[in-house]
Amino acid sequence: MSTQPKLTRFNQNVLSKYQIYNSIFMTLPFDTITKTGALLPLFHETCSKGFADGDNPTTIVNSFFKKYQARRSDKSQIDLLFRFIQYIERQVVLFDAVEDAAFPVVNNMDGIGTLRSLKEAVSAENKLETLQKYLEEFKVRIVLTAHPTQFYPGSVLGIITDLTKAVKENDLLGINDLLAQLGKTPFFKHKKPTPYDEAVSLIWYLENVFYKSFGSIYDYIQQNIFDGKQIDNDIINIGFWPGGDRDGNPFVTPEITLKVAKRLRETIIKNYYRDARRLRRKLTFEGVEERIVVLETELYKIITHVKSSLTLDFLTSELKEIKQIIIGKHQSLYVDEVNSLLNKIHLFGFHFANLDIRQDSRKHAQYFNDMVNVSIKSGSEIFPKNYHELSEKEQIQVLSKVEGEVDLSLVKDEETLKALKTMKAIKTIQTTNGEVAANRYIISNNQTTLHVMQLFAMLKLVAFQDKLTVDIGPLFETITDLENAPQVMEDLYTNPEYAAHLKSRGNKQTIMLGFSDGTKDGGYLMANWAIYRAKENLTTVSRKYGVTVIFFDGRGGPPARGGGKTHNFYASLGPTIEDKEVQLTIQGQTISSNFGTLDSSQYNLEQLISSGISNSLSDKDLRMNVDNREVMDDLSKLSYEAYKNFKAHPKFIPYLEHMSTLKYYANTNIGSRPSKRGKAEGLVFEDLRAIPFVGSWSQLKQNVPGFFGVGTALKHYEDTNQFDKAQLLFQTSDFFKTLIENSMMSLSKSFFDLTKYMSEDAEYGEFWNVIYNEYQTSKRLLLKLTGYKELMEEEPAGKASVAVRESIVLPLLTIQQYALKKIQELEKSGITKGKEIEIYQKMVTRSLFGNINASRNSA
Repeated sequence: MSTQPKLTRFNQNVLSKYQIYNSIFMTLPFDTITKTGALLPLFHETCSKGFADGDNPTTIVNSFFKKYQARRSDKSQIDLLFRFIQYIERQVVLFDAVEDAAFPVVNNMDGIGTLRSLKEAVSAENKLETLQKYLEEFKVRIVLTAHPTQFYPGSVLGIITDLTKAVKENDLLGINDLLAQLGKTPFFKHKKPTPYDEAVSLIWYLENVFYKSFGSIYDYIQQNIFDGKQIDNDIINIGFWPGGDRDGNPFVTPEITLKVAKRLRETIIKNYYRDARRLRRKLTFEGVEERIVVLETELYKIITHVKSSLTLDFLTSELKEIKQIIIGKHQSLYVDEVNSLLNKIHLFGFHFANLDIRQDSRKHAQYFNDMVNVSIKSGSEIFPKNYHELSEKEQIQVLSKVEGEVDLSLVKDEETLKALKTMKAIKTIQTTNGEVAANRYIISNNQTTLHVMQLFAMLKLVAFQDKLTVDIGPLFETITDLENAPQVMEDLYTNPEYAAHLKSRGNKQTIMLGFSDGTKDGGYLMANWAIYRAKENLTTVSRKYGVTVIFFDGRGGPPARGGGKTHNFYASLGPTIEDKEVQLTIQGQTISSNFGTLDSSQYNLEQLISSGISNSLSDKDLRMNVDNREVMDDLSKLSYEAYKNFKAHPKFIPYLEHMSTLKYYANTNIGSRPSKRGKAEGLVFEDLRAIPFVGSWSQLKQNVPGFFGVGTALKHYEDTNQFDKAQLLFQTSDFFKTLIENSMMSLSKSFFDLTKYMSEDAEYGEFWNVIYNEYQTSKRLLLKLTGYKELMEEEPAGKASVAVRESIVLPLLTIQQYALKKIQELEKSGITKGKEIEIYQKMVTRSLFGNINASRNSA
């Protein structure tokens, strides 16, 4: 029987099931929401028809009450709108669960991009040995960050997991109970989580999903690609930021960092203990049983905080000996289960995930200078007394050769002390959990060579006098920093002391690119092109000095802010960019949507592995030719100018401040970090965090970060009769094609009818029209460029999923805009405090949740 098209599978297994279960949901008896289920479809219809007729959100809400609920009091109307919000939030959860349950049916788990497909393709071309050789070096690391885009509290995540299972099994009674539970479970967090709370939430995924999916993938590779042989390389691993990311988060203390590392260690050992218990029931053979009992007992001691002498080396060697006895004396019975546990221990050690530390270069400079001043004042000879008068070049020379130990008891500034104690914490974690547990320090907003050397010196003076067992990873974010990055790295590579440090680290250098400020600073095309060129230039300079550069991509970089197909991006890179490792950050609802279940986790990890490898194994030359580079360069410059002018518009910041949901993000209590970097009273562009920035455009359904400037750039080519050059670029460059298709997803998630009323606003009408005109130009010319009749034509199932989600939240967005308009009217009349305005402010805050969850990959 032939497989049905993906869209058909989506319609049958997702859309139809959602409609059935949603109809059950509508009959559930929530506290006082007896009519909500019946009234919401009417409100949805009023919204759809109203926007089609050109009505604004205020008119739509008022006409709904006038037509269907004329007798309701003002208070009763407000209550119903809040109940709609609660209801829609839960509809989004239901759709998530149905889509997750159908994942292995809608997506071909053995299709293109999976390991099975990759293995068959290379076998057919007699390239299996080449693949094996590549896998002995290649790695994929997904780094889970604490960035606040996940609006589901832990209790709701648990319901989604159970609901997904019930939907898979068509368990109607279970579904009914879980929907009722969902209706009674609060979504709103009354207080902000601590960084430790955030870590615990993400460790749930490690324990329940990644432990199994990483293990399965590694087992498959070992058995089917390496014919059962041991692989020294771990191939896949997890990075972890909660508890280690201090950038902009004063609540991440050294104590929190140590506590998170301890939790990671206990969790992985708990998983080993469970597997050892299962093995004990099976390995009841002579010469084996007593040894597995000893291991189980020692693992149990560790998780119950009883002193144990068990080491990682002993656990591994014992299991290897047990494996050999089973092979030699017991006909290899259950050997696969033993081998699978050995593979997991190889992947996760006693650390589970690699805990990164991160801090801003400007903060480091502050701490470093404080430390220098304290040292000089104490009479220490670590730094020359005239250190601050030295040139930058001379300071770098001093820091290269610095030796000794700083006495932390002399440091009085609390912030500096926390930063330096965090460096000590890294050493402690390496002692307890192994070196890989915490061996990387990211410097965000890295601008100069001195920034790297300040950290280099601090680490050595505070904790690593004997040998620096930490990789320093500069993060280049802004367009200027990306342009300067190759020179910074050349300075470091030619510094004898830094070069010696790199040699001791295997001559590998991690460089992170384009995290928060990439797209925010340069706009969509320029940010991505600047990162691409920086990667090429950094690859060239690194190869020149015999260094393997490892690129670590932030979500603000290549995968774009439209939530595009990440693996397509990695498959599009040519030989001019180093590709021994794929590393990228995953955050918020992207973790739950792309890696939240065993099926989605395994599928998306395989896609990442496959995309990185296929880039190297491909016979197709993916490098850009000279003509294409010229066009790409020109398009990005034109796009950058348009975006720069847009940012410089006098209404840019006021529009975000007064017409969007930006200032309400701080009230959602979803993340431990403050919502902006600086302490300025007013809104300053540089202080804007990327997530509220991107999220605010998403809430407005004007996904500016994913398209602004693209239309203007393409229009220049149309106006000058050069459009065929852009079309040729799209047809011949996988990199450009991926960027354009990701931008199309951003455009697909835009809905300007929602805010059309702003076009007539005396203060912001002109600015709204600037955005709308760019949207129209971008949409028209992207369709002309691609030859598609509609956006996301090549991804019908993805397009259908976006359409259903956008339809679910349409009433929610209408309510949000209605409330924002009410607030604006009250403020114009001089009312800035009081119960009435507070109610509408609460309505805006509550409306954020469902929409961002429905977007799934908007941030």
